[in-house]
Amino acid sequence: MIIGIGSDLCDIRRIERSLERFGERFTHRIYTEGERTKCERRAARAASYARRFAAKEACAKALGTGIRLGVFWRDMEVVNLPGGRPTMRLTGGALARLKEITPPGHEAVVHVSLTDDPPLAQAFVVIEALARPQ
Repeated sequence: MIIGIGSDLCDIRRIERSLERFGERFTHRIYTEGERTKCERRAARAASYARRFAAKEACAKALGTGIRLGVFWRDMEVVNLPGGRPTMRLTGGALARLKEITPPGHEAVVHVSLTDDPPLAQAFVVIEALARPQ
């Protein structure tokens, strides 16, 4: 069953301006070390950061909190599964919220879709609760 859905659209130019103006102060406030490492290796660095920003916003919406109620930016990290498919690694307040909304006897799976078509980046997050095998 689906227990959360979120989407977000982000202007890559806005992220680019934040990178130019605030640099590491911006990236260290919003992104995990793993995300920063991955984005900094990309030729389209701002677009990579923007996709992840949109994913964090979409995830916060799917959790039903937004960036508040103990859910912080770095509690949500875009990571790739072995085949390359993106998902979210949740920690801190985001993980606590995920556990709160997951029904007993179920396991939460976070599905993520990322795309960009400059000047926009977009993300969709669906949180699914799967019944644990008995």
